Amino acid sequence: MVTKGISLLGSELLKISSTHRLRSCRRLCSSISKGKALIYHERGDPEKVITLQEQTLPEIGSDSVLVKMVAAPINPSDINAIQGIYPIQPSLPAVAGFEGLGEILQVGSNVTDMHQGERVIFPGRFTGTWRSHVVCPADAVMTVPEDTPPLVAATLRVNACTAYRMLADFEQLREGDTVLQNAANSGAGQAVIQIAAARGLKTINIVRERPNLTELSDFLRGLGATVVTTESALRKEASTLLKGLPKPELAINAVGGKSVISLIKNLQQGGTIVTYGGMSKQPVMVPTGSLIFNDIKFHGFWMSRWHEENSGGEASRQMFHDLCSWAKSGQLRAPQHKLVALDDYKMALKMAQAEFTTEKQILTF
Repeated sequence: MVTKGISLLGSELLKISSTHRLRSCRRLCSSISKGKALIYHERGDPEKVITLQEQTLPEIGSDSVLVKMVAAPINPSDINAIQGIYPIQPSLPAVAGFEGLGEILQVGSNVTDMHQGERVIFPGRFTGTWRSHVVCPADAVMTVPEDTPPLVAATLRVNACTAYRMLADFEQLREGDTVLQNAANSGAGQAVIQIAAARGLKTINIVRERPNLTELSDFLRGLGATVVTTESALRKEASTLLKGLPKPELAINAVGGKSVISLIKNLQQGGTIVTYGGMSKQPVMVPTGSLIFNDIKFHGFWMSRWHEENSGGEASRQMFHDLCSWAKSGQLRAPQHKLVALDDYKMALKMAQAEFTTEKQILTF
């Protein structure tokens, strides 16, 4: 569900012409010296340690850009970083946020490949997107095509890129093959469904039991899911639910614990399980026989490391090109979301940590 009327965002942003935005940039950039930011001075409960503060912007260096933020999502990795349990720990005090979409207001004298009015994302290991304005090195941002839907662009770096890489890097999947995943209603899970469908792949999607299961199942099928089920239903009715589908070569795990056993039981011999999250906060439980007799392969995946090692390379450029192309064609949509004005950040933080949540909270500036 998209909340409308908060600001010029989403589809409305597409209606603003480049000429209008450039005129606005020229009027505003010379007078901007301060901005607002969500800052934490200690690590802990995000609802308690995050505060909205005014910041004085630094001077724009010759190799820097001034960016006006447009939208930035709240991801689990953002929450974990604030809590102090994520591998990336910005120095305190820190501005929260790992990704988002911004618009260039001004470029430094040495910056020749970026211009006022262009939209940019943060493809590398950049932190601090939960703020109205940011001055950063030009090589910390990447322009996105003008016709990329804004809310897709704002959520590309974490969820969509994670889904893309897991589908591309671990098995040689061909059109008609099947992929199995748990946590299918998560932002990454929704992206897996859509990217798989765009590639002609089928998906078996496991979600937790919940009051609105039918509504959620319909939503995921609308994204392109082939099968939506729960672990208990899969245990009881696998032969019926999966009838006619090739046995998956790839399973994607964001839960850990005993949930992995459901993936193993429905995976092709010699298949691969990729773990990118641990929502259960339990170790990945693997029956010994799966390793010995079924030759199941297990891999972990961390998108931040991939970005760090591949930023600016051909694989990264191709990935963002494909994602933006699918977004333009409507094959890749933003995750189910709610737009929240920056001043209402406490509500957004609370909702982002709610149980059974499917809506991604997206801060607007």
